[in-house]
Amino acid sequence: MQRLLIVLGVLLLLAGLAWPWISRLPWGRLPGDLSVEREGFSFHFPLMTSLVISVILSLILWWWRK
Repeated sequence: MQRLLIVLGVLLLLAGLAWPWISRLPWGRLPGDLSVEREGFSFHFPLMTSLVISVILSLILWWWRK
């Protein structure tokens, strides 16, 4: 558990340092992401982005445990 927390902390640190480059990626704007904008109201649900991240994390964790 301690090892996992350290790895997650390092990954978050690296993601924070790389944020200027990461923010240019189309995450949250993929086809399949739901976005509704009306006067005085906006709703954004990144459905496809969530699915892609879930698949990537599942593959990484599967590979790491193997």
